[in-house]
Parts: sequence; C-alpha cells; structure tokens
Amino acid sequence: MRQFVKFGIVGLSGFFVNLIVFTVLQRLVPHHEQPTQYYIIYSASFLSGGVSNYYFNRVWTFRSTGHAFREGTQFLTVSAIALAVGLVVSALVSPYLGHGHKTWFIATLAGIVVNFFLNKYWTFKHVS
Repeated sequence: MRQFVKFGIVGLSGFFVNLIVFTVLQRLVPHHEQPTQYYIIYSASFLSGGVSNYYFNRVWTFRSTGHAFREGTQFLTVSAIALAVGLVVSALVSPYLGHGHKTWFIATLAGIVVNFFLNKYWTFKHVS
C-alpha cells in the first residue's frame, strides 16, 4: 500500500508536468485543435511526464538498484504502451468532448492505470 501511495504522489507530479507541457504546447502550436497536432502535443506531454516519473519511481517509490538502462528501457516500453492506450481512448472520447483538456484528462487516467500495473509487475518486479 505504501508503494502505491508513493507511486500516486510521483504520478501526480508527472501528471502536472504532463498538464503544464500540454497547456504550453497547446498555446504555442497553431491549429492545435486538429487531430494530428493534438496527438503530437498529447504524445510529447505524456512522455515528458513519463521521464520525470521514471526517475522518481526508480529512486523513491521502488528504490531500485537494478540495471538503470534495462529498467529505463522497460519503463519507456511501458510508457509507449500507456501512450497507445491514451491515444486510443482519446480517439474514442474526442468526438464527444473535442481535443481539449477533458479528453486529455480521461486519456491520461487510462494511461496511469496501465503504467502502474505494468511497471510494478514488470519493470520493478525484482524490488520487494
């Protein structure tokens, strides 16, 4: 339970990194409401939150001393899977909610669930 709470705290910080990057990019990229631009912005913001999450989950949540490159590769793979889930959810939800923060929020929540379970039971499975 303690690990899950820590994962949640780290995830919350990554969530805010993701939100900030998404919001900034949305203001900088012209025609951000078009699907192609939205998916690029969504992907960049999601992965930026993922990078910060990897670092803090490795050193604080799971206190891993495993091989950093292997874990980083696994974490990146999990992030890519979670990103794919988020993009699918975005595609399903956006016809009803548009390509804004509501769709981003729902898609990001779907990615968080995938992220936790795959990282806990694959990336950091060797950590007790």
